[in-house]
Amino acid sequence: MTQSGWVILDKDSGLFSRTAGGRVARMLGTKKFGHIGTLDPMATGVLPIAIGDATKMIPFVEDAGNHTKEYLFSCQFGFETDTLDITGTEIVRNDIVPTESAVRTAIPKFIGQISQIPPIYSAVHVGGKRAYDVARRGGAVDIPARMVEIFALELIEIRGASWHFRMRCSPGTYVRSVARDIAKNCGVLATVDMIRRTQTNGFDIKDAVKLDFLEKVFNNSGNLGENLKPVDFGLGDIPVLNLPDKDADFYKNGGFIKTGAIDGLYRIYADENFIGIGVVADGVLRPKRTL
Repeated sequence: MTQSGWVILDKDSGLFSRTAGGRVARMLGTKKFGHIGTLDPMATGVLPIAIGDATKMIPFVEDAGNHTKEYLFSCQFGFETDTLDITGTEIVRNDIVPTESAVRTAIPKFIGQISQIPPIYSAVHVGGKRAYDVARRGGAVDIPARMVEIFALELIEIRGASWHFRMRCSPGTYVRSVARDIAKNCGVLATVDMIRRTQTNGFDIKDAVKLDFLEKVFNNSGNLGENLKPVDFGLGDIPVLNLPDKDADFYKNGGFIKTGAIDGLYRIYADENFIGIGVVADGVLRPKRTL
């Protein structure tokens, strides 16, 4: 029987998110997987991977209350690459480094709702195609600005040539664009040399495991299931509705249940077992996604 649940992966640099998810899924004996929030290949950190039936919960986790993402990142000033990170090709250099005072003065201008242009090497769709696919083929990429929100942004350390920051932001915010725009505000250039996601959609780095750890457990015939969070993990902001056994069986087969619950989305349980997501409207519970 295929196991289902969430693996909260601490992705290593150099891996595509989809590749990392596929390796985890294969070890758990399934081709059915998905993940929340793509990380750039160079980036590390929290990558929630849904296995088996947990894939059905991805839209609900993404729509749940906690959308905030947190990143640690660092950049070097004085040059810029085509990808805006250290893996790209240098396209301009002036070797000008701003003062710490200038950077600290610029930071508050990026807190709150701001207009941001994503990097041309990004997963944003432009004319029905991924921007990075167009850019890699040498095509012109014109990405319109969009609104994002930055809740907190701070300079935490200057370590040699790398300036280190911490940021909490809304989905869709590009770290590389933030670094570029801070530099531009200071009249200089910047290239990101480290990105690490520490939180996303309620998943935290403290709960994450490394891919090489999982592979060691797998190669030593250990129980990978011990590293699976339950299917309903990450749905905590959705209220609970418990059903008696007879109603639960009817519900799981697509039946509608009369209820006194107020209208809205619910996590549905039967005898403490999670059986899916339902919606109440006008005193009637209807299945939305069942397990």
